[in-house]
Amino acid sequence: RFLGLFTGKAQTTPVDAIPILRRKLRQVLERDAAVPGSHDYKAIVAAFNSMPREDLFGSDSDQLHKDIKTILSLEQERGARLRIRPDPLKRGVGAMVVMPRESFNGDVRRAIQDFLQQKLRATRVDYRLAIGEDQSHARFHFYFVTDIDPASIDVNELERTVIELARTWRDELRERLVETYGDVSGRELARRYGAAFDEGYEAEVSPAQAVHDIANLERLRERPNVFDLVNPVTDGDGSVTLLIFYHLGRGRALSDVLPLLENLGFRVLDQNPYVVSPSGSQPRVEDRAVPGADDGAEVADTALVDIRSVDVFRVQTSGGAQVDVRSDRDRLLQALDGLSDGTAENDRLNRLVMAAGLTVRQVSLLRAYLMYYAQLNLVTSRSFVTSSLLAHPDVAALLVRYFEARFDPSMGPARGAGSETRTAVMAAAHEAVLDALGGVSSLAEDQALRGLLDLMSASVRSNYHLGHERISFKLDSAKVGSMPEPRPLFEIAVSSRLVEGTHLRGGKVARGGIRWSDRPDDFRTEVLGLMKTQMTKNAVIVPVGSKGGFVLKSPPSDRDALRKHVQEQYQTYIRGLLDLTDNLVDGSSVTPAGLVVYDEPDTYLVVAADKGTATFSDLANATAAEYDFWLGDAFASGGSAGYDHKGMGITARGAWECVKRHFAELGINPMREEFTAVGIGDMSGDVFGNGLLYTDRTRLLAAFNHMHVFIDPEPDAATSFMERRRLFQLPRSTWADYDRSLISEGGGVFERSAKSI
Repeated sequence: RFLGLFTGKAQTTPVDAIPILRRKLRQVLERDAAVPGSHDYKAIVAAFNSMPREDLFGSDSDQLHKDIKTILSLEQERGARLRIRPDPLKRGVGAMVVMPRESFNGDVRRAIQDFLQQKLRATRVDYRLAIGEDQSHARFHFYFVTDIDPASIDVNELERTVIELARTWRDELRERLVETYGDVSGRELARRYGAAFDEGYEAEVSPAQAVHDIANLERLRERPNVFDLVNPVTDGDGSVTLLIFYHLGRGRALSDVLPLLENLGFRVLDQNPYVVSPSGSQPRVEDRAVPGADDGAEVADTALVDIRSVDVFRVQTSGGAQVDVRSDRDRLLQALDGLSDGTAENDRLNRLVMAAGLTVRQVSLLRAYLMYYAQLNLVTSRSFVTSSLLAHPDVAALLVRYFEARFDPSMGPARGAGSETRTAVMAAAHEAVLDALGGVSSLAEDQALRGLLDLMSASVRSNYHLGHERISFKLDSAKVGSMPEPRPLFEIAVSSRLVEGTHLRGGKVARGGIRWSDRPDDFRTEVLGLMKTQMTKNAVIVPVGSKGGFVLKSPPSDRDALRKHVQEQYQTYIRGLLDLTDNLVDGSSVTPAGLVVYDEPDTYLVVAADKGTATFSDLANATAAEYDFWLGDAFASGGSAGYDHKGMGITARGAWECVKRHFAELGINPMREEFTAVGIGDMSGDVFGNGLLYTDRTRLLAAFNHMHVFIDPEPDAATSFMERRRLFQLPRSTWADYDRSLISEGGGVFERSAKSI
C-alpha cells in the first residue's frame, strides 16, 4: 500500500534502480522470451519504462505483459486499443487506451474519458498521458473511482466505441484506400495523401468522397485538368450537383471558370476551393529568381512544387433543376475536357449539350453550319441563329440526327446515294425536322433553322466523322436555296476553334489564291468578289477561277507570335480542304477513307499566294505532302519548289504593261517624267511592291492597306523611291516602317482605326 504521492525523484528514477519494478520487468521479459539486446527486448524495456509508476507498482507481471503487448502491437496496427485493469483493493477500475499519435488530441481524450466514465458509473477520474518513445502512439492511463464489478464489464463492446471515438478522418481515409486499392497501393496512397488536405477539406468532405477525389488527383500525373460530377446532394437550395474541377497549381479565378460553366447551361450557386499538397509525388519544377540577387547573376532557386487544387462548384441547370448525372455525366465531362484542353469552343451554343442532349462535337457541327449560314445571309447575325437553336433545342437535336444519317459511314457505302437504308433513315430524319419546325412560331427563327437544314441537304461531303477538331463540308452551291448569285460550282466551308474559312470554285478545274482575310463577318462576300474578278481577268488562261480565304479567331497581339499562329491556322484551313478532296493514285480517283460522298470524283485543288500568304507556298506544299496529294509541288505555286511571287513580280509585270499603255495614250513617258499616284497596298506586297519600283519618277501621294493609311502631300520622287525600295527589301515591312522624316508637311502614317487624319 502506498499512502500519499510519489516524489519527482520516484517518477524519474530508472526502473532497474527500483528492486520491485526491476523484478517485474525481468518477469515480463521472461514471459515474452525476449533475447537480451534484440529489438523486441529493447521495445519491451522502453514500453515498461514509459508506463506510470502507479500502474507498475499496482499491477502484477501478467497484467503488465498484456498491456505492453497491446502497446507494441500498434507498431503494426493502426487502431485504438482498450485494456481494463481491476484494482486489487477494489476501489475502482484502471483503463489504458492506446492510439496512433496522429489520432491523439484533447477532444479525443475528453470524448473517450466521458464515455468510459458514464459506462463505468465513475464518481471520479484521474488520467495520465504517455507518448511512446518512437512518437508513433499515445497512451491514456485512466483510473475510475467506481463501485462497478470489473467482471461485469464487456471490454470488447467498450473497445469498439473507443475505436470509433479515436478514429480520425485520416484513419478512415486510410482504411478506405486500403479497401479500394489493396494493402500495398492503399497504404502508399495513404502515405502521400494522409496529410495532403487542409482542415477545411477534412471538415466538409467525407473520407469516401476523398477516396474518389484522390483517384482524380492521381490522373493529374497524365493531364493538367480533370473534371467530375457527383449527385445527388440535397440542401436548402434544393437538389444540386457537385461539379469538381481538379487541376495543377492553386485555385483558378472565378472569372475564368464561370463563363465556361454558364455557357454549358449551369447555374453556379457557390464554390469551395481546396489546396492539396501530396507528399512524395512527382513534383513539378518551378524556377524562381532568388530575392536580392543581381539582375545579371545567373542564379535560380529551383523549388520542387506539387500543389494541386480541388475546386468544388455547387451547380444546377439554368432552370434551377438538378443535373441528371446518370444520363448527362459522360457528355458533360467530355465537353468540360474539350473546353479545358482547347479542342472545343466556348460560347453559349454549348448550352445545347444539356438542353438538346448533344455532345460538344455535335454542337461544333451546328456551329460550323451556323457560321456559314450567317456568311450567306449577312442580314442574319450569328447571335440570332444561336438564339434560334437555343430556343428550339428539339430542332437542334433533329438537325444533327439528319446530318448524321446523311454522312455516317457506318450506315452504308461511301457513295451515300446508293444506300437504300441510308436513304430511308435520312428521309425520315428530314421529315422529323420539318414536323418540328411546324411548332416554331417565329417566322425569322423558322427561316434561320430551315436555312441550316437547307445547307445540310446541299452538303455533298464532310470530314465530321473523321474526328478532327476542324470541321469542313463541301456544298453543291446550286442546291442552296438562300445563296446569293453568282453561285460557284462547289464551295468548302472550314470551321475550327481558331480559324474559319471558305474556298469557292467556279468549275472542277480552277486556279486561284488563298488570302488571309480581316473580314470575319463577311469573308465569303470578299472571296466571292475576288473569284468573280479572277474569272474575268483570267478568262484567256483558265476557263473559270477559284478563290479562298480564312480569318483568325482570337489571334495573339504580339507580331512574332501572330506570324507563327497564322501559319498554323493556315495549315488547319488547308487540311480542312484536303480532307474532302479526292486523290489520284496510279491514275485512278481515290476518295479519302471515312467519307460519304454525293458528288462525282473531284481531284483538282490548287492554292496560290494572295494577301497575307505570299510566303506560304512551301507550307501549303508540305501540308499537301501529309496527304500524299497527287499534285505534289504544283499544289501551291511559288516557294522553294516553284517561283517567288514577290521576287519575280510576275503579276506586277503584266500590270506595268497596262500602265505603260495608259501613259502612252496620255503622251507621258513614265521613265522620264514625274507623275502622281495613289494606291492600295504596301511595299511588302508582290504586286504593289514591285509596281512602285519600276520607275523613280513616281510621286506617291497616298496609299492604304488593312493596317495603315500613308499620306505624303508633296513627295520628292527620288527620295521616296529609295525609301520604298528599302521597305521592299525589309522582311514583313508595313507603312509603319516608313521614315517619317522623309514625309512632307501635312502627311504621315496613320492607323486604319484612327478617328481622324
